[in-house]
Formats: sequence, structure tokens, C-alpha cells
Amino acid sequence: MSRTKLNVLALVTSLCLADMAAAGMVFVSNERDNTVTVLDSETLKVIKVIPTGRRPRGIAITPDYKEVIVCIGDDNRLDVIDTEKLEVVRTYEASGPDPELLAIDRKGERIYVANEDDGFVTILDLASGKALAEVPVGVEPEGMGVSPDGSMVVNTSEQTSMAHFIDTKTFEVKANVLVDTRPRVAEYTKQGNEVWVSAEVGGTVAIIDAKTFEIKQKLVFEIPGIRPELVQPIGIRFTLDGKTAFVALGPANRVAVIDVETHKIRDYILVGQRPWHIDLKPDGTKIYAANGLTNDMTIIDVATLKAEKTVQVGRLPWGIAVKP
Repeated sequence: MSRTKLNVLALVTSLCLADMAAAGMVFVSNERDNTVTVLDSETLKVIKVIPTGRRPRGIAITPDYKEVIVCIGDDNRLDVIDTEKLEVVRTYEASGPDPELLAIDRKGERIYVANEDDGFVTILDLASGKALAEVPVGVEPEGMGVSPDGSMVVNTSEQTSMAHFIDTKTFEVKANVLVDTRPRVAEYTKQGNEVWVSAEVGGTVAIIDAKTFEIKQKLVFEIPGIRPELVQPIGIRFTLDGKTAFVALGPANRVAVIDVETHKIRDYILVGQRPWHIDLKPDGTKIYAANGLTNDMTIIDVATLKAEKTVQVGRLPWGIAVKP
């Protein structure tokens, strides 16, 4: 091939990569495939499938949207994906054993990691990847949620059925709140006054006062024609205005819609089989749900509360992170 043709090819490749980097993207971790599927958030076409370590699960994007960080459970590390290069550019080996879920503070300074097999929360410096602390919590820690002001982080422990409130300055556990069986996700409301904790086996969402650590209410989901044991709350996300919550209900194949002020359930949206984790598009217009048993992702329109489309991803999709 001539030098001119090579130069043209290089230019075209460069422009294509620039276009991909500029486009909004959805990153889906595929637990069984050891990959992350990247889709264009507008066309919903697959841009790339990125190989990762073994058993990728929890996934989060940094506040500057430059990197996606993935929990690699069976390799005891975190993989860091560059959102322009669309490849793993480094790993954090100090994440602790069997990382399952993680959260990043709003300043982009720290990563909080739940170590499922070790009963610890590992706190990492995001820039260096060095461990700052290991905080002992309950058995099988899973969910991680950071308060809007960054002063508190909440971990859920599946076997202990508790939400653990950790001071991010002292790394001390300030409160242990008993919730229902097998808690999965902890999510602060936009105002920061409540923490919502989903209990997979208990079938509820506990709403906890963020100051007093008291449970204000437990949401119970009743879907006509669905057996109660199939209603298993997992992922939680709030709209940008903080007025509406979406909760993935696992084998019930639904995403619940809840009024945050009144705590009333407004609707149930039918999606794929076993929606697990969900995420909100940064402009607030769409909710994306990873459906573990149908190997796909459902896109929900926030304004109409309608499932618009379902697209295939990898095998056993688990977590979702979205770049604008």
C-alpha cells in the first residue's frame, strides 16, 4: 500500500475514533463473557466489546467521564477503561479480594470498594490506586453509596442484612442499620436526606433517615400476577430533579417507578428477564436496565415511563455506566 493511502487510512481511523469519543456511550459489564460492551447511546449500536479480567460486575464512571472503573471479582482487582481509547489502560491491584460493587465520590478523589469474600470495604485513592484504608463491615459486603457531600459512605452486607454508615474522614463505622434479608444496593437521594437500601430476598426497599439512621419506611412491591418471592429489588436510581426513583425488581422482570416525596409506587415497567442494575443517562432522559437472563439491555424513556427498546449485549449483563 502506498504512503498516501496509508496516510488517508490513518486519518479516517483517527476521525472515527474521535467521533466515537464524542458520542454518548453506555458501558455494560458482562459477567459471564469477561467483557464490557460499549454502545452508542443514541443509535444503540455496539461500538466495541472490551476484554476485561474474569467476572466483571460493579462498574462506575468517573465524574469527569474520562474513565470507567470495573470490579473484576475473580482476579481481585479493578480494571480502568479509558473512555476515548475504549480499552483497559491500567489496573488497581489494591482493591481487596473479590470486589463486587464500587462507588466514586463526586470530587473524583476516592473509590469505595465492597470486598465480598473478606468482609471489608477498601478505600482507594483514585489517582494512584493506593489503598487508604480497609474498614471491617458485615458478612458479604455488596452495595456502596456515597453521600452527596462526600462525608459518609454506606455499605450493605448481604449475610448480615445491614447497612453500615462509614465516616469518610475517620473511616469509622458510625451506625449499623438492620434492614431486610440480603440487602444489595444503597443509594442516597439527590437531597442527601435519605438512603434507600434494596433487599433482594426480603423484597423491600428500606428508606433510612441519613442523619438519625432510623428507618422511616419500607417499600413493599405488589405486582398482579407475580408471586411475591419473584419480586427482588436490586438497582436503584433517582432522576436528576430527585423527584422520581426507579428500582429494578429482578425476576419480576419489572422496573418500579416511585414518587420520592410521598414514597408511593406509581408504576411498574415491563423489561427483559431479571433486570439487575440500572443507570440514568446524564441528561436525565433515559434509564438503562441490564437484564441478566436475556443478555440484553432495556431503554426506558423517563418522561413517558415507557420501555422503548431492548438491545443485545453480552452474556449475563450485570452493571451499567453511561457517558454523555
